[in-house]
Order: sequence, then C-alpha cells, then structure tokens
Amino acid sequence: MFRFTTVERSDLYSAVVEVFGVAGEHLETALGLDTVRERLRGAGWLAAVEDEELHDVLRKLVQWGLLDVVHNHAENYRTAEEYERRNLQYSLTRRGEAALTAVRHALDALASTGALQTAVLEAIADRLDELCLLAEKPASADRRIFTTLRELEGHLDALVENTKAFNAELQRLLRAEGADPEVFREVKAATVAYLQEFLVNLDRRGQTVGAAVARAEQRDVPALQERALRGAELPPVAGEDPAAGWLESRRARWEGLRAWFVEDGGARPRIEQLHDIARRAIVSLLQVLERINESRRRSSSAVQDFRELARWFAAAPAEDDLHRLWSAAFGLGSARHAHLAHPDPELIPPSESWAQSPPVEVSALLRSSGRTERFTRTARVRDVAAVRAERAERARAERAELALAWEVLETDGPVRLSAFGTLEPAVFDRLLDLVGRALASRPSADGSRRATTGDGRVEIVLMPPPDERRAVLRTAKGALTGPDYVVHVTAAGAARLPSPPPPAPRGVVV
Repeated sequence: MFRFTTVERSDLYSAVVEVFGVAGEHLETALGLDTVRERLRGAGWLAAVEDEELHDVLRKLVQWGLLDVVHNHAENYRTAEEYERRNLQYSLTRRGEAALTAVRHALDALASTGALQTAVLEAIADRLDELCLLAEKPASADRRIFTTLRELEGHLDALVENTKAFNAELQRLLRAEGADPEVFREVKAATVAYLQEFLVNLDRRGQTVGAAVARAEQRDVPALQERALRGAELPPVAGEDPAAGWLESRRARWEGLRAWFVEDGGARPRIEQLHDIARRAIVSLLQVLERINESRRRSSSAVQDFRELARWFAAAPAEDDLHRLWSAAFGLGSARHAHLAHPDPELIPPSESWAQSPPVEVSALLRSSGRTERFTRTARVRDVAAVRAERAERARAERAELALAWEVLETDGPVRLSAFGTLEPAVFDRLLDLVGRALASRPSADGSRRATTGDGRVEIVLMPPPDERRAVLRTAKGALTGPDYVVHVTAAGAARLPSPPPPAPRGVVV
C-alpha cells in the first residue's frame, strides 16, 4: 500500500496520488492523463514529465492497487492518438484513499508538536451537559444527539492526540542537550511558563468533566447511543449491518472518556497522571535551567579546568616542573604551622636540627580556618540571685492575681453573664477565656457546654440564654456586648479555691 513512498521517483508517485486526493475533495471521480499532468504543479511537482514516464507511473499505481483504470466510451475520438490519451480514465481505489489518508496523517504528525488546551476540557464538559439536556427531549432530537456525540468524541480525540504529541515532545526536550545554551534556556523557560499556566485549575476542570460524565451516565448512555444511531442515518450497504460496528465504536470511545476523567476500580484518571507528569517536567526543566544559569555565571567549568591542567602536565619539560605544577594546582605548598614554636624554646638547643626537635602541637582549627586557638582565663560567673528573686516575686504576684480572679468569678449557682457587671481587666480576661473554652466545646444533650482551665482547677458550665437579652461587661479598657448566657463557675471537684499565699519576707527566694 505504501510502496509508492519508498521506490525510485517516490516524489512523483506521491504527487500523482495527491492529485487524485484533491480531485476527490472536489467530487471528481476520474481523471485523464492530460488532467493529471496539468494538476501536478498544484501538488508540488514542478518539473516536466514526459508522456511515457507519466504512463509508467499510472500503470504502476494501478498494479499496486492504488488506482483503478476504466475506458471512457462516451467520448468521440478523431484520431488514434487522441483515443489513446483520452480513453483511459483513472480513479482512486479504497486502498489508494487509505494510503493517501495515512501519508497525510504521518506528515501532519511530523509537523505538529501537540498542545495542552484547557479550552478542550471545557468543550468536553459543555458537550456532556448538552447530551444530558437532549436526553430529556423527544425523538426529534436524535440528529442533534448524533452531532453532539460526534463533537464530544472529536474533542476527546483532539485532547488525546495533542497530549500524546506534546508529552513526547516534552520528553525529547528534557533529554535534549543543545549546543546553544541560550536558545535552550529560552525554550525551556517558555515551556515551564506554559506548563504552569496549564496546571492552573486543572484539578477543578478535571473534576467538572468527571461530574458531567456521571450525570450523563444517569441518563442511560446506551439509550443515547441508540438514539444517536438513528440520527446518524447510516446508508444501507450489502452484507453485514454497519449499525453493530458503529455502536461498538461509540462504546469504546465512551470507555476512553471514562478512563480519562473517572476513577474506576482504584485506577487513577489519566487527567491526574497528566497533572503529575506536568509537575515533574516543571521540576526537571527548572533543574536544567539552573544548571544552564550556573554554567553562564562561571567563567569556565571544572571539566574545562581539568582538561587545561592535563595539557599543562603534558607540556611540562621535567619531573621537577610536574611537582611544582601539582603543588600550585592543588595547594600543596608550605605548611601553615611552620611559624609555630615550641612552648619552652630553652629545651631545644640552637644547633639541633628540626628533624630531631620535639614535635609542636598543631590545632585542628588552624587547618580549617587558618587561625590558632587562644586559651584565656575563664569568664566570671554572673550572680543571678537578684534575677531569681525578681522572678519569684513576679510568680507570687501572678498566682495571687489568678487566685483573686477565680475567687471573684466563682458563683454559688447558675447566674446570668450580665450579673458580673464591671470587672477588672485581669478578671475580665479570665472570664473571657473560660467562656471561649466553653463555646469551643461540644454541647451536651441539654445544650449545656462544659470546659475547664488548663490546670484543671476551675470548671465552667455554660447554658444558652433563655431569652433575647444582651449582656454588657465593662472594664477599664471598654465594654463587651454579647448574648446573656447562663454560667456556673466552680472549682473542679466542688472544692474551694485556695486563698492566695501570704507574701514572703523580703530577700527570701521561693
């Protein structure tokens, strides 16, 4: 079927087949030799073609089953030459139409890079919602159901093909190492921005389409497909009824739609997998961009440095030069501790060689930072007695203030919140904390709420207000207005709160 693309003169064969394809688009079923020659230029063949060569091309295409040849007996021919030129009429066979469609598709695939189009997701959701509306209409809407279903499948095919092509191109981009870092940097930066824009609200769009699929399935999808079959108005053909194959194709397309947007049997929808692939690609591209930017900031890479050093070693004239080059390259010069002296220089005779002298202790800090350790006198310990006394006095005051607040707030029974009237700021803070804890707790069967302080010493029982009265609590800093709850504040376990301890004598640390 595709032999015409691989043999000698394949460009001419392809141009002739393209001529017949364009003619079929204009509803021309047969072409003669002269017509084929005239239209070769429009198919991209600009060179001259002899009659014998064109006859040979057409004969080969007929031999391969791509063209069909018939005799035109309706014309009047004046000469034998005219009969030979105009008698034979050629037309594409089904095999030729299939081959031409495949070649065009292959060329389109080579020229396209794919795309991630959020508009396609929205179009799929719109077509699904339209199917749901048409399902409730009478049989007169069968043709509209057919067109809507075909539009839905077209959008799904566009999504699948574009996503596959873009993902393949994206993986090639991730593996590519171009010679021009600047060009690759611009392409990869633009791809990162493109992916980030596509990922915005992708989860929400995918869930919207999944919900639309669920709504359509509630309307009985097989029944919709049966109605679409009636709206398709398939022509009668000899042999097997095409309706069964048409319905099977629709069912397969619907399963593909569910695989993309509906979780089935624990398998994640492909739209979520696409989300993960896009995020991983963004991370990989950003890492590549970081490496490109890092290489641009450096005047030379480590690999280039070592290659240059290897050339220097190869050009060194003598072994001593090699040693000097090694020391200069890797910092193996004079030791940093050569200036250190022995703690007691009098123990070393002046005439003694350094090799026989006792060793000098070298600090590890000298190797890491280039500085020697210095040992000084221990710092004086600070007297913290005054600080401890101040903290103890503050703790006693806080405990006394807390005990006084609980003593003011404790009630003999349930009272209205407005009964507290005017309070000191510290007492008001404690009451507000208790009420907040109670409101944050879960209510019991009778509607009351219970809460305790952090130390568990005070308990509050808060009940909803029996009427619409408002409580006003006043402090020196302002007033608080709210519902007039019924509260009961007691010491936990019904025990009385301890009275504040007497102040300790001055100077005693508690």
